[in-house]
Amino acid sequence: MKKEKTIYRYLLLVVATELIAIAVNFFYAPINIAVGGGTGIAILLEAILKIPTAISVLVINVIMVILAWIFLGKAQVKRIIIGSFLLPVLMAITPSFKLTNNSLLAVIIAGCLYGVGVSLLYRINYSAGGTTVPPMILKKYFFINPTISLLVIDMSIIVMNVFVSGMEAFLMAAFSQLITTLVMQATEAGLDLKYQVEILSNQYHAEIKEFLLANYQGLTLYNFVGGYTQEKKEAILLIVDRQEYAQLIAQIHQIDPDAFIISSRVMKVHGGRWGI
Repeated sequence: MKKEKTIYRYLLLVVATELIAIAVNFFYAPINIAVGGGTGIAILLEAILKIPTAISVLVINVIMVILAWIFLGKAQVKRIIIGSFLLPVLMAITPSFKLTNNSLLAVIIAGCLYGVGVSLLYRINYSAGGTTVPPMILKKYFFINPTISLLVIDMSIIVMNVFVSGMEAFLMAAFSQLITTLVMQATEAGLDLKYQVEILSNQYHAEIKEFLLANYQGLTLYNFVGGYTQEKKEAILLIVDRQEYAQLIAQIHQIDPDAFIISSRVMKVHGGRWGI
């Protein structure tokens, strides 16, 4: 079982990295759109100095692996070293040609492919190296939020499009980065998105609880004290599928129009029927 899981992780690593390579070779590089990361720097270098993107990515990733080894330790290096060398190899063997003459369509498709690829890498706790390393170093030594520092780095690369390929390339790159972010969020949540619903009712608590026990699989009850009244009360907590959410809210309001409901999105639930 462990061997099968390891094979699955490596297969997913190859698929994820190849998606990134396809996004770069088929869509970004042919129209000189740099969207951030080591691949973005490589595209800029190819446009300016005619250095092949695969070579630039390899050099950048080697530097980043060395920095990770010096400043982050072996544990982090093990997480990024395979992807760091696999990406330039796949970029070198994946054909590079302009798949479409529509630049807008190209950045949309590339953003989707790139987002799925990076999300899959995150899912198996791997990285393709590149500009993900400096934020980890800044976090360790200067306590800078890695999300902010990575955003600054990527935006700096995107802004460079203005000087290399013009304002339109910059706008395309920014738009594609937005698509990548949205796709990553959707991919991480997957089709398993659920809602956590907390219900408080002063007058119809028993009726709501009875209804939920009869119609939904699993709920949690917990006691709380009202901050203003200091009264002890009982709240209901349950997890429902996205498809059930709207119907649940309508059904609760049919029982108690004044019910106090707090809803929040839940990306994953582990254990039990709904983990509660």
